Amino acid sequence: MSAKHESSCYHPQMRDPQENAGRRKHSRGYLQHFDVYEATQFFTFRLADSMPQDVLKKWRADLEAGSINDADFRKTIEKFLDSGYGSCNLRDARIANVLRQTLIKWDDDRYELIAWVIMPNHVHILIRLIGDNLQSDVMHSIKSYTAHQANKLLGRTGRFWSVESFDRYIRNADHFRNTIKYIEENPVNARLCEAPEDWEFSSASSSD
Repeated sequence: MSAKHESSCYHPQMRDPQENAGRRKHSRGYLQHFDVYEATQFFTFRLADSMPQDVLKKWRADLEAGSINDADFRKTIEKFLDSGYGSCNLRDARIANVLRQTLIKWDDDRYELIAWVIMPNHVHILIRLIGDNLQSDVMHSIKSYTAHQANKLLGRTGRFWSVESFDRYIRNADHFRNTIKYIEENPVNARLCEAPEDWEFSSASSSD
């Protein structure tokens, strides 16, 4: 575990979001989300072309029909993302660098950046919100700025990120540790490298 992780251990602030008085419930796409002040959350956001819409619609229908639950829905999507579908524009080191610099820029300002990885077509981050910053505002800022910069580098226009993002609240110390492990081992599990530290655009990288 890195020094950053050691200084970012689980603490009692990580609790059920519905028990927190400073919360705001809202929806993006087809999942409900809770904004909770100073919460620790695991986010996944992906490129707009990282998944065929007909495939996503089928899984969404399964979710709404109750044949799969929310956890299954998320796991299915994350497994598909690891297959490397779409343009995978985050493989472009210029774009990955913009995203890395943006994530680090607001570390210890809007949030504490605990763990992160930039995959070819999606991103995982574990952050602890600071003060009255809300996840909806933080995610909008990250995605809006990096989309503009990425499109400029690629000489294109149009949607860069998918509208939808996925967020999970950290329930306890085990969930905290397992989430860091999942994030940093994602490139290994996707067979992109041999060890977490081999992936340049990750909190596990020795170059970070």
